[in-house]
Amino acid sequence: MTQTMEPRINVITLGVKNLKQARAFYEGMGFRASANSDEQIVFFNANGMVFGLYPVDELAKDAELPPQELPVFRGVTLAYNTRCKEDVTPLLALAESLGGRIVKQAKDAFWGGFSGYFADPDGHLWEVAHNPFWTIDEQGSIRLPEEDA
Repeated sequence: MTQTMEPRINVITLGVKNLKQARAFYEGMGFRASANSDEQIVFFNANGMVFGLYPVDELAKDAELPPQELPVFRGVTLAYNTRCKEDVTPLLALAESLGGRIVKQAKDAFWGGFSGYFADPDGHLWEVAHNPFWTIDEQGSIRLPEEDA
């Protein structure tokens, strides 16, 4: 029998150039650092997941990757889904006020929602979106159907 992974993600860690600046940015966005955080790594509780910040050069060393293998954009974005369309634009503005950069202004999306993108101070892309086809529960979780219909 082949071993497989349980379908879950426990931790997302972003490699950052300036840990203090990145922590301030994400705390300004509403995340609260865990007591496990220190001057070398920051952990945030994220609705059942752990969201971490770690110096990018140390993260590359831990993965045994040479720094030249870390391009700016690797085809990955993080996303935050809002409960209503009207919440998207103010969150993009908040990110910009904290040192982020608006990559795409909020607008109606081809898939029927409303979204925009910002880059955090290290260039990590975040989509802020309202998807009218998804429901967000009281804890902030989205539950997708188990299988295709």
